[in-house]
Amino acid sequence: MFGCAGCGAVLTAAVSRVALPIHLIDTHWETLHPPLLEAGSYALDPAPYGPPWRQWDEVEPDEAAARGYFASVGALSDGPSDTVLLAPGDTRGTRLILERAEGYCMGIDGRDGPNLACVDCDLPVGTRMDDCGCWQVVRLVPQAVVRLPGPPERPVMDWPELLATGALWHRLSKFQDIPAGVALAHVVAAAKGAPVEVAPGPLAKLLGPALGTLLPAGKGALRLDLAGPGFGEPSADLVLVPVHPQTGDIWKPSSGALPVPMDAALWSELAFPPHQTRLPVVGGLPPGTERDDPLPPHPWYPFQPSEYAFRNTLARMPAVREPWLRALYDRGY
Repeated sequence: MFGCAGCGAVLTAAVSRVALPIHLIDTHWETLHPPLLEAGSYALDPAPYGPPWRQWDEVEPDEAAARGYFASVGALSDGPSDTVLLAPGDTRGTRLILERAEGYCMGIDGRDGPNLACVDCDLPVGTRMDDCGCWQVVRLVPQAVVRLPGPPERPVMDWPELLATGALWHRLSKFQDIPAGVALAHVVAAAKGAPVEVAPGPLAKLLGPALGTLLPAGKGALRLDLAGPGFGEPSADLVLVPVHPQTGDIWKPSSGALPVPMDAALWSELAFPPHQTRLPVVGGLPPGTERDDPLPPHPWYPFQPSEYAFRNTLARMPAVREPWLRALYDRGY
């Protein structure tokens, strides 16, 4: 549990640490988002966050690199690092600072800095965000909170347990273009400019068109496939492997293939897609029953990995300084 550094009051429910969700890197514009984190969990964001902000041309290259950025991203925060992220429903004993409750249209976007105060002593302790285009999240200021005694955190599950319990699935799957953009950046960097041949199936549909745009075609292509727990290790040069949702560690292949990290939930959707059939159910519907549920909506445009997540991920890689990769970063797809 976390408490107020000013008076010691309890500020959160009991929570267990998880890896920083990859979806944090991007959002969908003018869309109401669910909570970024599941109830009962928290994550630490090592990147500075919040005002004041500085434009990229005001920051020295070495200072930007120390913050983990190696290419222009517009503006950098001078706010605190290691903010504590948790679901808004896990907060306790806080009140909204009304003069800092600005937003775009449907909620609060945190533009004015910490907007939550401790009810007992009025110390600003965190920032709530829930506007459209924002993940619903509370960021606790590390200097304003302390850890309090509480129940033990949930034990770390091994890969077989994650698969057996369904813990790799989550309800953010409709935002899968974001982790797809992150994975695309890691594949492109790992390929080092060589052609990539994607294994047929769901993976080819997810990343194939974008890789065909970004990388050259020709002989000597690197084979890209999935590998991981319960799936096996097919013969490939590059293998997309899941990132443990609690620890952030990647699954390690035993073969000589180069592992490329991918969000575990997206990986599991590709490795174990739900079985769907177009055959009618034997016998049809019972007499007198009318089917009135609508058909699932047809997508308006082909799936495309998030270009913003792709570029933002590349910007955090030292390899983006290499001319060939910097050219892809500047060009996009």
